[in-house]
Amino acid sequence: MLTKDQIAQRIAQEIEDGFYVNLGIGIPTLVANHVPKDISVAFHSENGLLGMGPFPTKGHEDADLINAGKQTVSTLPGASFFDSATSFGMIRGQHIDLTVLGAMQVAENGDIANWKIPGKLVKGMGGAMDLVASAKRIVVAMMHTNRNGESKLLDRCSLPLTGVRCIQKVVTNLGVFKITKEGFLMTEIAPGVTIEEVKQATVGKLEISSKLKEITIINY
Repeated sequence: MLTKDQIAQRIAQEIEDGFYVNLGIGIPTLVANHVPKDISVAFHSENGLLGMGPFPTKGHEDADLINAGKQTVSTLPGASFFDSATSFGMIRGQHIDLTVLGAMQVAENGDIANWKIPGKLVKGMGGAMDLVASAKRIVVAMMHTNRNGESKLLDRCSLPLTGVRCIQKVVTNLGVFKITKEGFLMTEIAPGVTIEEVKQATVGKLEISSKLKEITIINY
């Protein structure tokens, strides 16, 4: 199975030169550490930052320089700062090429639930609903099952939805799954994982690609 960092490494392969990318809280934030060195990418944060770099090394953190998840970040040459209104204007204006989000549940039709569990207090939905409604492409980074061992790839989400039919791809610790009209299409499988293990961990409709291959982890 893939580690969380390896999930981020695989998603980094989805990034193209010149992309504007927004990274959600959790596993998605790790993607910034694995961008190919030969491409130029501008990472966007809802709190008003464009041009984030990798997480700072210990001892070089700046408590005033944070992302939307309140984690300390670094900046790249040319980075800019602005207010949240301008930041959300970028999102709603569809200027974000790729959004990477974490999720509690994803349905076989591309629905996503990632902001609220009934009965638990939350600070708010953040920018997730704007991102799923406006980003050109959305990839989910998450573990395949929850802490109780229950599948997070479902036929239908049971938690409050963040977005409807908006997810194109899911990368978990077990594999890579495209959202199609027929459900989850597994195109890549994690090293050491069997197809039967993936089937047992998936509630939603699952199809196996005839060109299924093992996930290749590239360390940039």
